[in-house]
Amino acid sequence: MPQADTIFALATPPGTGGVAVVRVSGPHALAGLRSLTGRARFAPRHATLAALRLPVSRETLLDRALVLFFPAPHSYTGEDTAEYHLHGGCAVVAGVLDALAALPGHRPAEPGAFTRRAFANGKMDLTAAEGLADLIAAQTQAQAAQALAQMDGALARVYRGWTDRAARALALAEAALEFPDEDLPPGMPDAALAAAHKLYTDIEAHLADARGMTLRDGVRIVLTGAPNAGKSTLLNALARRDVAIVTDTPGTTRDVLEVPLDLGGVPVVLCDTAGLREAACAVEAEGVRRARAAAAAADIVLALVDGTAESVSRETPWTVYTKSDAPGFAAPPGALAISAKTGAGLDALLARLTDAAVDLTGGREAPALTRTRHRVALTEAAAHLARTQSATAPELAAEDLRLAVRALGRLTGAVDVEEVLDALFAEFCIGK
Repeated sequence: MPQADTIFALATPPGTGGVAVVRVSGPHALAGLRSLTGRARFAPRHATLAALRLPVSRETLLDRALVLFFPAPHSYTGEDTAEYHLHGGCAVVAGVLDALAALPGHRPAEPGAFTRRAFANGKMDLTAAEGLADLIAAQTQAQAAQALAQMDGALARVYRGWTDRAARALALAEAALEFPDEDLPPGMPDAALAAAHKLYTDIEAHLADARGMTLRDGVRIVLTGAPNAGKSTLLNALARRDVAIVTDTPGTTRDVLEVPLDLGGVPVVLCDTAGLREAACAVEAEGVRRARAAAAAADIVLALVDGTAESVSRETPWTVYTKSDAPGFAAPPGALAISAKTGAGLDALLARLTDAAVDLTGGREAPALTRTRHRVALTEAAAHLARTQSATAPELAAEDLRLAVRALGRLTGAVDVEEVLDALFAEFCIGK
């Protein structure tokens, strides 16, 4: 599906650097390369040192750069593609971009335009494009590994397999409807329903697996407890910087403070919250409400208890006794005890949190869903598959199978994808 226009964009971060890469894709990419370099021939996929000049006067030298040409369909987008590897000065980049903009048929690219063309030209499916976006945004090794697996088709293979299974079940159901008088194998409608039920159970198990989205969004760890239990002190200690204000005045923290951490390659969002008590004012009451809401949405809740002043009536797996260095400290045998001031017990706490974060995001070979879009389409498909089991007529069961196939097809972009393209590729940077 070649595009009529040629797009260009800076593919490296803006600003001064050693090298800046400008990418061009479309039918005029080679003509533009010839215009700026004055050269007629370029060996495909070979770097060539060339002087870049304004195409009309040929007098103004823009840069001496490495240029490459990737002929269609053997390029990232599937179109003729050129790359200009420039010196990374802002003036150099601006001059080359202005020169490209003046060439016939060239226009600046919009966010995600290169990857959208790669999708349109069959170079990748939607799940691979989403994996690329996640790889660019990855901040930990585990996130990068998950994104790379998705780019390589881990999710696409699962979803295409399910689409094929649903299509085969639909074929069985429709054959029994369309050719009732033919000598067809017996039990075809029952076989279609059995296949639909098995596919439903597989999709439900996939929907129940939250590892992928947890890894992509980060494991949320929320610190709760009474005022002055040491939540903000612990947050600062684990973040290794002063994030939260720490005072002896109860109720200092009013809002939810979030700090990103990397535990064993897993992204973690550590949240400090307001102390839980009967609020003294409307502002503190709102802080307490937000604290409870954050705890309800957390993957792990650390219940902090001041070991010098409180007793706890109910231990939780994550009850942590603080201020172990202070006089009068007491905690049950074997309990988690720490001193954020001296660092005592912090290594043991971090080790337990790291193990828990890894358990929440890994441990299975099957790929997990990573996007809300996946969950919506799969939930819709599962609902249609479930309805086949209670359909009052074979025609209704076949229609639900047909709708399930369409919902599954949206996952990889096989059918009905226009409504998701703009939202997906708008997440990309300009040069992708």
